[in-house]
Amino acid sequence: MSEEPAPRRRQARGERRIAQLLQAAASVFCRTGYAAASTNAIAREAKVSPGTLYQYFPNKEAIAVELGDRLLQEMRATQGLAFDRVDLRLPLPELVDAVLEPVIEFNCRNPAFLALMHGSGDVPGRIAEEHEAVHEQMLTRIGELIRSIAPALDDGERRRIAAMTLGIVKAGLDLVLAAPEGPERDGTVAELKRAVVRYLDPLFAPPLTTTPSP
Repeated sequence: MSEEPAPRRRQARGERRIAQLLQAAASVFCRTGYAAASTNAIAREAKVSPGTLYQYFPNKEAIAVELGDRLLQEMRATQGLAFDRVDLRLPLPELVDAVLEPVIEFNCRNPAFLALMHGSGDVPGRIAEEHEAVHEQMLTRIGELIRSIAPALDDGERRRIAAMTLGIVKAGLDLVLAAPEGPERDGTVAELKRAVVRYLDPLFAPPLTTTPSP
């Protein structure tokens, strides 16, 4: 049997090294934030020399852009899981659970997403622009869900409710990620879902009917 061609072996090693550096960068960004992070800190986290890091990335911005691209791609897929197959006939608590569970799971698996996307304004412009596009897509998907729940709302009301719902989720996710894994985090997740249900519950209330006076 012939050996694997050397270029393919080098390519596989290179991909593994890139993944190692991105994982290290994610840990550093979570710990210090993007602005305070440095290539030296990322190299130390990855247990490689700065020279090795520079073979793959010219600077911190390039690392952040590559990491951000991968996270945003996965977040777009998560949006699909959250909204594409949701059954709008579900009771509100089950509907909220079905939509939020993929989003919560993604953020718990990738804490660098919030650290990089919702951190300081120093992140590279390309990441900020692409994150804004994903943010707008999320608002649109939430707005579409709200329209199915409360079709009588006008566009302005629906947009405000969608923005407030997303704000509650983002604030709750910060608390979820700050909680230790286990019962405390599970309890925080339950509280986040409960907060969203309580906020949206009035939209499910049947309209009040007035009885004609005799």
